[in-house]
Amino acid sequence: MGNNILEALNVNVAGNGDKILVLSHGFGTDQSAWNRVLPYFTSSHRVVLYDLVCAGSVNPDYFDFHRYATLDGYVDDLLQILDALSVRKCAFVGHSISAMIGILASIRRPDLFSKLVLIGASPRFLNDQDYHGGFEQIEIERLFTAMEANYEAWVNGFAPILVGADVPTVVMEFSRTLFNMRPDISLYVSRTVFNSDLRGALGLVKVPCCIVQTAKDVSVPLKVAMYLKTHLGGRNTIEILHTEGHLPHLSAPQLLAQMLRRALSR
Repeated sequence: MGNNILEALNVNVAGNGDKILVLSHGFGTDQSAWNRVLPYFTSSHRVVLYDLVCAGSVNPDYFDFHRYATLDGYVDDLLQILDALSVRKCAFVGHSISAMIGILASIRRPDLFSKLVLIGASPRFLNDQDYHGGFEQIEIERLFTAMEANYEAWVNGFAPILVGADVPTVVMEFSRTLFNMRPDISLYVSRTVFNSDLRGALGLVKVPCCIVQTAKDVSVPLKVAMYLKTHLGGRNTIEILHTEGHLPHLSAPQLLAQMLRRALSR
């Protein structure tokens, strides 16, 4: 990608405020996931949006299976984008995989981030001896098998479960962006995410964090949010959104935007 990373990852800057806000989407979506949240921030911030390299909206030739075998390749991308835009300080909102990308980026460059807002974040999805991540290894393997066997059928089953809330238009939208992904890339990223264990890095985070969790998220138990609050190294708060599902920026954008405003003003 080199110098044309801004073009390759469809970087957009919206709004004309004096503060900089980065909105980074999660697995299975692209930057359009923020469309209903963005209008709440364009008067107060310059908002940076981009697509993760795995998104269906990005040329799949850019997806280097070696570079993106861990989350570090995604962290490199984020930092390169911020440097290319000459960003010196920003607030970062990351959903799901991007929450963990933000955590790792802030450990490398704590000076660059004033605050991290972590939506539906999990340092490890798999259960461990004294850690409840929400998934057993056998469940994850079943998920991968289903994705490989029939991607379309998997998306049609997975999208409504992850959306959680009864919002058919959001299920359609999430399904659309999942279908946009090349199935082999989608499976590879899922494996990367489910095999990640960032628990050991949490204490290195010194940037203040706001952990945002819906009241019921099938992929991230409330215990995980509590674990993050306890183990992240900086000053941390938790916000529970009174809605369900893993994609509140799609299913409850107004509720999330109001909460984000509060979090960013502190």
